[in-house]
Amino acid sequence: MKLRLLLAIWLCVLAGAGVRDGFDRWIETTDIPPLTVDTSVEIRDRNGVLMRAFPVEQGLFRLGARVDQVDPKFLEMLIAYEDKRFYSHAGVDLLAGARATWQAIWNLEVVSGGSTLTMQAARLLENSGTGDLGGKLRQMRLAWALERWLGKDEILSLYLTNAPYGGNIEGIRAATLTWFGKEPRRLTPAEAAFLIALPQAPERRRPDRFPEHASGARQHVLDKMITRGVLTAEASTPEPMPTQRRALPMLAPHLADRVIVAEDWGKGQRLTLDATLQDAVRELAAKALHGRDPSMSIAILAADHQTGEILASLGSADYTAAQNNGFVDMTQAVRSPGSTLKPLVYGMGFDQGLIHPKTLIDDRPVAFGTYAPQNFDGRFRGQISVEDALKQSLNIPVVLLTDDIGPARLLAKMNAAGVRARLPSGQAGLAMALGGVGVTVHDLVGLYASLANKGQRVTLHHNAQDKQENAQVISRSAAWHVSHILSNIPAPAGAGRGKLAYKTGTSYGHRDAWAIGYDARHVVGVWMGRPDGTPVPGAFGGDLAAPVLFDVFGLIKPEIEAFPPPPPETLLLSHAALPKPLKVFRGRRDVFEDTEGPELTFPPNGARLTATEEGVTLKIRQGVPPFSVLANDRLILSGQYARELHVPDLGVGASTLSVLDSQGQSDRVEIWVGGAQLH
Repeated sequence: MKLRLLLAIWLCVLAGAGVRDGFDRWIETTDIPPLTVDTSVEIRDRNGVLMRAFPVEQGLFRLGARVDQVDPKFLEMLIAYEDKRFYSHAGVDLLAGARATWQAIWNLEVVSGGSTLTMQAARLLENSGTGDLGGKLRQMRLAWALERWLGKDEILSLYLTNAPYGGNIEGIRAATLTWFGKEPRRLTPAEAAFLIALPQAPERRRPDRFPEHASGARQHVLDKMITRGVLTAEASTPEPMPTQRRALPMLAPHLADRVIVAEDWGKGQRLTLDATLQDAVRELAAKALHGRDPSMSIAILAADHQTGEILASLGSADYTAAQNNGFVDMTQAVRSPGSTLKPLVYGMGFDQGLIHPKTLIDDRPVAFGTYAPQNFDGRFRGQISVEDALKQSLNIPVVLLTDDIGPARLLAKMNAAGVRARLPSGQAGLAMALGGVGVTVHDLVGLYASLANKGQRVTLHHNAQDKQENAQVISRSAAWHVSHILSNIPAPAGAGRGKLAYKTGTSYGHRDAWAIGYDARHVVGVWMGRPDGTPVPGAFGGDLAAPVLFDVFGLIKPEIEAFPPPPPETLLLSHAALPKPLKVFRGRRDVFEDTEGPELTFPPNGARLTATEEGVTLKIRQGVPPFSVLANDRLILSGQYARELHVPDLGVGASTLSVLDSQGQSDRVEIWVGGAQLH
């Protein structure tokens, strides 16, 4: 008898071992689907804030989620509601399964589910249904296999990443951003309850479509949590249910597009941008365009010129707007810079010893073959200091200086600063100094960053791994002179932001309005115009872009940071103390040998004349033709070789007549036309 009993026990042990070994082999040979599912590529800012997510297959947004990214109270409630023995079972809760089976038999309907969180993760991984016995068996087998290969937190992360939350949203992070506009690190009990209930019927419980179902399901979870002691009645107070889906963040969409297309982007990398600043700049841009021509667009780029890090990059105010081609990234579009290259020209002039801020330079009619530049207002001011010429953005002085420096050298200097210049004619010419060249907002802001950074090249970048180039664009003393002059340009009305070094520009035909400025730490560029390049009548950089520039600095910091003192090698002298070669700029076109300047022999100074149909006759002695004649600082005759000229239509009253010869020498008289006394 004992022998038989021992034999029976032995056979049972062997059978059990066989069953165990067979079960182990069955689990070991489980066909496990890929555990790393395709998740949305996420563009994040410098602080890890989500700026944009790209969909995966079929427009689905699935954001990866780890346990440490989720509110611990949500996890406690999820486990208490779905799988209270999650941390003790091996993938399948046999007790819960037996209870669910008994309840179904007793009530002739399914009362509760027996699926564990591991089984639900398995179902989501293989994307299988739950209705048939075969599907449930596959989920159990895969759940046991997952428990052997993964830790509990890894299994939870699979569920948190793949759970459906309605429409094209999967994963807890995409869900909280869609329904509550925030990451799941901090959730209220009501929010957590809703997110626990939604995956059980993600379409029938969508609050934007079936608010009553959603509210009832949420309340059911809250009641369960109170019953099971996870929540108190006070802590489970219901809140307003979200009534519509929120769009996932879409900050800096143009830059995000470029990053995805051009770079081997890792899901964990971050941009140098600041999401809060980016959003504020977007709102500011929309405000700046409000009430203006709907075909206008705007581009804004802000950076730290000490590091080269881009902090905000706005290619248009509205990425989806069709009427102004909002999808076009205007920070990368090639546009005419207008007058914004003038500071570089003057900086080169300082470095080459051609000029000093106090040097006098001519503002007079001049022609270079067929090219005869004019000032924006059509006036000429005679000799003027270099610093005033830059502050007033006069055209003729900077063209004279460019002619002496050489357009090819200017182009080379732009290249050295990282500006990829596009030349309409293919060759560098004098018109470059006035905007006759194509540049981008990105490159132009980089150039100004170099001016701000003591003349040292700054490579703007959005990826923290990018390296800086340390080439010197202009000397630090020249950079200081330029910054000092630009910081003394009056701010736009109402700006009141301190001494910001800035320059405005307006391209030919009012196609581009610019403002670029910097202080001791940051640099900002603003462009406004039409993406298709058609004119915007009445658009000026000073009126349109400059106020926006100062507003952007107001978003970056409360106060403008003052510039450091000049470097020790900086030449700080009055005009009287300058060396003779620096007192007056005389370019290589000038005739250096002494010549007598023109003299107006008629009419004499103070003459009183009677208006005639022929006008006033001028007689010129000495000087080198061709001559130009100005009346009240406005050019009325140019290219004149005769020494007796007729000036028509002076009108009655006082007039100032000036004559300039080809060497920039001049004479002037004051007369009265009409016979009254000259005052």
